[in-house]
Amino acid sequence: MKAIIFDTETTAIVEPEIIEAAWLQVESPRELGVSGKFDQRYKPAKAIGLGAMAVHHIMDEDLVDMPESSTFALPTDLDFLIGHNIDFDWKVAGCPDVKRICTLALSRLLFPHIDSHSQGAMLYHLERQTARENLRTAHSALVDVMNCHRILANLVDLLPGIESWEDLWQVSENARIPVVMTFGEYKGTLITEVPCEHKLWLLKQPDIDPYLMQALTKG
Repeated sequence: MKAIIFDTETTAIVEPEIIEAAWLQVESPRELGVSGKFDQRYKPAKAIGLGAMAVHHIMDEDLVDMPESSTFALPTDLDFLIGHNIDFDWKVAGCPDVKRICTLALSRLLFPHIDSHSQGAMLYHLERQTARENLRTAHSALVDVMNCHRILANLVDLLPGIESWEDLWQVSENARIPVVMTFGEYKGTLITEVPCEHKLWLLKQPDIDPYLMQALTKG
């Protein structure tokens, strides 16, 4: 099965367009050997927002001679897409029909008590001696996928019984089901303790997160 660690840089958080995409094709989750690499910038149809520019430091003038953003495509025959908060990059890539493995969810599962689970924070937690150097050019898509590869290797070492991407995907799926409300009047409350009438109201909302739906149904 084909799996890639994937990251993008975009014009903005809201209605984003890809301006840089990178991935590493990786073999089995236990070995994580890299069998392919991609890194490309793209010219978007709209200007880059200043907030996004301040994060990734890519300016519109850097992209004048790049291919159009609309020409971006993921590899064919892809089965698994891996990344830190992978849903954002998955949506930017057009919501392809692939299974997503989220290293952010896995980080929260394995280290529930640390104060941050961002990619940078996880590198400092897992590989403190080399984290600063590896993060110097963070928010370059290729550097971000390489750092995600490092985090993934550490996480898999801590998860027993992972022999295939399917195994890791299932753990990721379970890790994405919240146990605590993260918004609204019951923010910080265990979902099992949220009143039934509020759960029923949430379940009727048209844009409810599917993982929250699972938690509300179970709880």
